[in-house]
Parts: sequence; structure tokens; C-alpha cells
Amino acid sequence: MTKITILGAGFGALTTLRELRRQNVDAEITIIAPKDELHYLPGSIWIPPHLRRADDLRIPLARYFAKHRAHFVRASVTGLAEGGRVVTTDAGDHRNDHLVIATGGRFIRKLPGIENALVPCESLAVAEEIERRLNVLESGSIAIGFASNPNEPGAMRGGPMFEYLFIIDAMLRKLGRRSRFEITFFSPAPRPGARLGERAVDGLLAEMKARDIKTLLGHKMVRIEADKVVTEGGEIKADLILFMPGLTGPAWLANSGLPLSPGGMILADAQCRARDHENVWVVGDSGSFPGPDWMAKQAHQADLQAATAAANIMAVLNRREPTAAFKAELICIVDMLDAGVLVYRSEKYNFVSPRLKLFHWLKGFFEGYYLRQFR
Repeated sequence: MTKITILGAGFGALTTLRELRRQNVDAEITIIAPKDELHYLPGSIWIPPHLRRADDLRIPLARYFAKHRAHFVRASVTGLAEGGRVVTTDAGDHRNDHLVIATGGRFIRKLPGIENALVPCESLAVAEEIERRLNVLESGSIAIGFASNPNEPGAMRGGPMFEYLFIIDAMLRKLGRRSRFEITFFSPAPRPGARLGERAVDGLLAEMKARDIKTLLGHKMVRIEADKVVTEGGEIKADLILFMPGLTGPAWLANSGLPLSPGGMILADAQCRARDHENVWVVGDSGSFPGPDWMAKQAHQADLQAATAAANIMAVLNRREPTAAFKAELICIVDMLDAGVLVYRSEKYNFVSPRLKLFHWLKGFFEGYYLRQFR
């Protein structure tokens, strides 16, 4: 029987598994990941305002794997051999006929003093620490910002930082403590959030101004100290620093033999194939794909790539040319706790909604709907 190995247990990996079975692929499928859990990090923005607990967002996957007839191996990948036909891990080697890499990216932690900042999307535990610090901080200064991979500007995740910014502001206002805080948003980009479209950037900056949130934009970061952010354009005093650095590929890619982009991601084509590697497929944040410069590193795009990879694996198994290509599409709701803004972008359209309470509710509804398939 054909052996398919999927690396990872995040959005891209789980959607690949589901789509393979939906395509009626009759194969032995193995999932390799450190944990058989999905951590729904998009929902972590609601941990500080007490709308979610970490346990609400930590989903056991044993039932999902059983439903889709997948064998789970608890291990961490250390590299590849034989052109991808063998996956090496800290728990032994695993051979495959098709390999799907969906391990996600990792944050670049080279900025001096980055240990002084909290990186929100690194784990649910970080969101809990943000909650704890906000609970005890009666007054002071808060600095929130993000940066990209300088060698691959699209390798970034800025959306959650806008959400943390507006949610913390709204939360402090509800508690009657906002007047005792100075909040500053910072980014090396002069117009952060450009992937969302120019209208969205204008709206986000206007929202910051309306909420009396200061900005320090367009200056290269120098370092982060325990009580301040230092850039080439000035310093920000801060009692709490939230910072999202740019993304690069997983560390084990250095031992993979796969072709890498300047930013450290796996070079892949529109069919989600790793360049010059037969039956090695790439899904999600670990890949560098062709597409517009606004193409996002987000779960929705990973899901689209997963469906494409599954369709093309099915084509190969049926001795057909893999021709399915994923669509570049950005969909997100920037939540502000008391409202939300819907942003949609494709090759043809770019839509930015008004700020409405409806979209805050819609984001919560989507979370429940999306997670239901895994519970």
C-alpha cells in the first residue's frame, strides 16, 4: 500500500489528511508531530480579556486521526534523507512514497534582547502570560509591534498584533484604566499591514489615532531592552512589550536537502511541489510559493494549499499530471473586542468592511464552526 507521511498537526496538515480521505485516497497515512493536539492560536487574542481559556483552544486529535484512519507518531523531525523518501526524527526514521511538509514556520529570534518581549502567536502559554501581566499592571506603558523577514518580506504575521493592540485598548477602557496607560504601536514598515490593502492600512492608522494610540513607524529595530524598544528613529519606554518577529522555515530544513528561498522557506510551485523533489509536497508557512506579494501566511491560505496538495497526490497515484493550483486569497477579521473589520483580498478584489459588532460575533461563530470538525 502507498505510504503517505504528513509532517505537522496544524491547519495545513489536518486539512491535507481530511482532503486525502475525501478524495478517497487508499493509502497508509502517518502523521508525525510533537503533540497530537491542535492549538487554535487565532483564538488566543481573547485570552487576555477572559473570553477564552487556553483549554478552550487546545484540541485533542486522537478522535480526528481515528476518523480519517491516520497513524500518529509522536516525534520531532530532525531532517530528510534519500530526496525526501525518509524522514529522520528523534524517535527513529520513517519511509514514505509521498511526503507532505506542513510543519509551519518559526519566528526569527535574532533581534538583540528579543527575550524581553512576549511573542503572542508562539504559544497559548504566551497569551496566558499577557493576561497575567495585564491583570497586575495598574498603569504604565505598553508597546505592541511586528516586523517581517528582511530576506522575504511576505514571511510575517501582523494581523494578530493589530488585534492585540485594539483588544487591549478596548479592555482597558471597559475596566476604566485606559487613561493610566500609554500605548504605542511600532513597526519597521512605514505603512504596516500593506498586504491587507491601502484602504485597510488607512483605516487601521485612523483607528489608532482615534483611540489615542501613539505610533513609531518606518524605522529599523535595533534592540529590545527590559523596559524599552530601541529603533533607529527613537525609543519607546514600556512596561509590557508584545512583538511578533518575521517568520522563517523550521530549523531541521538545514538537514533536508530541499531548495530554500532567501528567507529560509522551502521553494515550492503553484501545485505545492517542492522544487526538483519528486512526491515531496509543501503546505502552509514552511513554504515559499509563487503568488502576489500580499499573499498571507494564514490558516486560510494553508487550507487552500492543503486541498491542492491532496488533489495533486491523487492525480499522481492515478498516473495523471498534477495540475491543480491553489488560489491566492486573504480573508481575515481584525477583531477589536467591541467590533471587528472584515478584510478580503484576491487577484481581482480588495474589500474592507465598516467597523461593525457583527464581525466580532462572526469571528467567534467561525471559530466554533471550524473547530467542530476536530472535536
